Amino acid sequence: MAQETARQTPPTSPTAPARALLPFILPAVVVGVAASLVLVGLSTAAERLQNVLWGPLPDALGVGRYSVLWMFAVLLATGLAVGLVVWKVPGHAGPDPATLGLDAPVMRPAVLPGLVLATALMLAGGPSLGPENPIIAVNVALAAWLGGRLVRRAPDTLWPVLAEAATLGALFGTPVAAALVISEALAGRPMPGRLWDNLFAPLTAGACGALTTTLVAHPTFDLGLPPLGHARWGDLFAAVVIAPVAALLGMCAVYAFPYVHAAFRRLRHPMLMLPAGAVVLGVLAALGGHLTLFKGLSEVGELAHDPGGWSAGQFAVMAVVKLAALLVAASCGFRGGRIFPAVFVGTALGLCAHALVPAVHPSVGVATGVLGMLLAITRQGWVSLFTAAVLITSPGILALLCVASLPAWLLVTGRPQMQLHRDGTPVR
Repeated sequence: MAQETARQTPPTSPTAPARALLPFILPAVVVGVAASLVLVGLSTAAERLQNVLWGPLPDALGVGRYSVLWMFAVLLATGLAVGLVVWKVPGHAGPDPATLGLDAPVMRPAVLPGLVLATALMLAGGPSLGPENPIIAVNVALAAWLGGRLVRRAPDTLWPVLAEAATLGALFGTPVAAALVISEALAGRPMPGRLWDNLFAPLTAGACGALTTTLVAHPTFDLGLPPLGHARWGDLFAAVVIAPVAALLGMCAVYAFPYVHAAFRRLRHPMLMLPAGAVVLGVLAALGGHLTLFKGLSEVGELAHDPGGWSAGQFAVMAVVKLAALLVAASCGFRGGRIFPAVFVGTALGLCAHALVPAVHPSVGVATGVLGMLLAITRQGWVSLFTAAVLITSPGILALLCVASLPAWLLVTGRPQMQLHRDGTPVR
C-alpha cells in the first residue's frame, strides 16, 4: 500500500542549493536600485515640466491654469511635440504602444532616448496614461544591454526578468507586486526547480527597487478613505455588484480599442495621429474637467479626500470621460501605460456608487471599482487584487476583493485584452 501511494504522489522538484542562488544577489541589487533611480528621475523631470506648464506659464500669460483654452493648447502642443519625437528621433520612440504590455521586449539602446523623451512629454502634458509600460521597457533594455556586457556568464533571460521585477517594485513601492506578476508569468512556462527558487532573484530586484523608491521619493497609495472595520452583508452585496459593473464598463473600452486604434492608424503619420488624438483629448478634458487629465494618481487622491464633494452624476461623467481619454491616448500613439488611469476610473465609479447609495461604504466602492476596471483593462489578476487592496488600509477588504473578483473574472476571461498584435487584432 505504501509503495502504491508513493507511486501516485507526484514528484517534487528539489530546492536549489544556496551556492546556486548567491551569484544572483549582486546583479539583482544593482538592477533594482538602477531601475528605481531611472523611474524616479523620469518622474521628477516630468513633474517639474508639468508644474511649469500648468502653473507659472499660464499665470504669466494671464490664462486660467485649467481653462478650456489652456487645456486645449497644452494638449495640442504635447501631441505635436510627441509626434515630432516619434517622427524624427532615431528609433521612433519604440514600437506601437498599443502592442505593448507589462512584459516589454528588449529594445535597441538607440530607441531609448526617444522613448524617454516622449514619455516625459506625455506625463507633463496631460494625456491619460501612466509611466509603467515605457519605464519597464527602458529598464529592460538597459539591463539587457549593460548586463550582457558586464556579466557575460549570466543567461540572457535573466536581465529582462530582473528589470521588470525591479520596475514593478519601484512603481508600487513594494516587491509583492513584482513577485505576484512574475509568479503569474512563470505559471504558464516550463519551470525547473521550485517556484521560490525561481522568484529569488526577481524578488531581490523588486525589493531593492521598492526600497530605493521609498527612501528617495516616499510614495504612498493609501487614499485615506474611512476604514472599513468589520465587513457586513451589505458590503459583500455591494462588492459583488460593483466589481462586475466596473469590469463591464472596462470591457466597453477594450472592445472599442481596435476600432479606435485603426481609425487613428488611417492617418498614417505621427504628426497627424498624435495631434488629432490631442484634439479629442482636449474635447474630453472640457467635458470632464482638469481632474480627468494626467495619469490620475494625484487626482485619485483629490477625489478620495472629499468623497461627498461631487454628485453621483459628476462622478459618473468623470469615470466615462477618463475611460474615453485612456482609450484615445492609448490608440493614437502616446507612449504610456494603462494601469494608473484605470485606477482613476475605478475610483470614480466606486464613489459614484457611494453617492447613489450612501449605505455603500466608500472604501468598498473604490476598492471593488478599481478591481473590476483593472481586471478588464490589464487582465492581470494579481496586479488588480494587489492594487485595489493597497488603496485601502483595511485588512478586511481583501476577503471582499477575493469574492468580488470571481464574478468580474468570469466576465472578462477568454475575451480580448486592451492590447493588440502588430496586425491590429486584439490579444486574447
